[in-house]
Amino acid sequence: MDTIAAISTGNTLSAIGILRVSGEGSFAICGKVFRAANGRPLEEQTPREMVLGRLLDREGRAVDACLAVRFPGPRSYTGEDSVEFHCHGSPVVLEEGLRALFAAGARQAERGEFTKRAFLSGNIDLTQAEAVIDLIEAETAGAARNAVEQLDGSLRRRIEGVYGELLNIASQFYAVVDYPDEDIEDLRLGDITGCLEKSVRALEALLATFDRGQVLRQGVPTAILGRPNVGKSSLLNALVGYERAIVTDVAGTTRDTVEEKAVVGGVLLRLIDTAGIRDAADAVERLGVDRARQAMERAALILLVEDGGGMDQDLLEAVAGSGKPWVCIASKRDLPGRAQAGPPEGPFCPDAFVSLSTLTGEGLEELEKTVARLFPSGDAPSGQILTNPRQAGAVTRASQALRRAREALDAGLTPDAVLTDVESALSALGELTGRTLREDLVQNIFDRFCVGK
Repeated sequence: MDTIAAISTGNTLSAIGILRVSGEGSFAICGKVFRAANGRPLEEQTPREMVLGRLLDREGRAVDACLAVRFPGPRSYTGEDSVEFHCHGSPVVLEEGLRALFAAGARQAERGEFTKRAFLSGNIDLTQAEAVIDLIEAETAGAARNAVEQLDGSLRRRIEGVYGELLNIASQFYAVVDYPDEDIEDLRLGDITGCLEKSVRALEALLATFDRGQVLRQGVPTAILGRPNVGKSSLLNALVGYERAIVTDVAGTTRDTVEEKAVVGGVLLRLIDTAGIRDAADAVERLGVDRARQAMERAALILLVEDGGGMDQDLLEAVAGSGKPWVCIASKRDLPGRAQAGPPEGPFCPDAFVSLSTLTGEGLEELEKTVARLFPSGDAPSGQILTNPRQAGAVTRASQALRRAREALDAGLTPDAVLTDVESALSALGELTGRTLREDLVQNIFDRFCVGK
């Protein structure tokens, strides 16, 4: 394969910046742009040990004092000969080093190409490759823990347990058919039935983690609703930690939805501050109210804010009847008489009630506990949670195939007909880890990555 090179850190000022190189000619190419302080050529340096030296530009002039480390394949991330330069984090230094590597014979790495080569070399499977980008994009500690456990192979091992049992059943069947003269024990109906039922239970338990995985990766769409001037924008600002939305005493200041992310109670919320819902005075405000109602429809959590001035009964009825978890928030707790505010009276009982003040911060901790209770982490161990639709789709197809096999068995069909569906399940599970993927699908997956990873 070509020798590839890229800047592996962000294009901003930082203490350290990293250049990565991988491919058959890595050591020779990198030897042209690095002069070790100990005088030895790069390819003679001790593997996996950093060595101090000078990074050279295309004319052989020093542009940085840096550390270099070489990783002979196959004991490297990509499985190929690889080199890393740990430089000072000046974008200019990194760009000059990269140009020198190109002049020496490397080419620019494509998006995700380092991790793609690690996958193609067999160093990691596809669930581990996807865990790399999940870890980079993690916005909560829970998402990071799940990604790092998947990177260690936790999800792969869970899948391989099911795959191995199904493969044993299929292999024994074909051994009996292909070698009738050998003393191979026939498959017993009870063994097939037990294997199918156990595998279906395992896959359904895994599929049940997908909703939690979506929360980890994408967050919970959360609509902040209420009448005008009840404190919705102040709540958004308090949760995100800065003045994201304009706050005034004038009703109707927010005329469009304002979106921002915040971690509340360890849960990533995609907060949507909406226009106050009322009979709007003009066309622009009416459009804002319409968007507020649309935000409620697509939300997975609703924060309904009231400030003691009366609750909009139509809105209260719509929120309570939405079937979505919702929290009634009594705002402006710091004002006289508001500390004793209670949940709305009548038939509409919220899933939770919190009294708070965005001015003093009172009650915000209770809101965090409430969100954590409404969206618990669940029983699935970190690393064994499905985090994207591709994974969920593969597990769904495998489970459906095994259910068809179970139905065929109950209908009295011969084992060879049953095993057709077992093989379909094996194919779907193989796709999950990357055993049976088309090249275009592999490329589509790695297009999610950034250059240098």
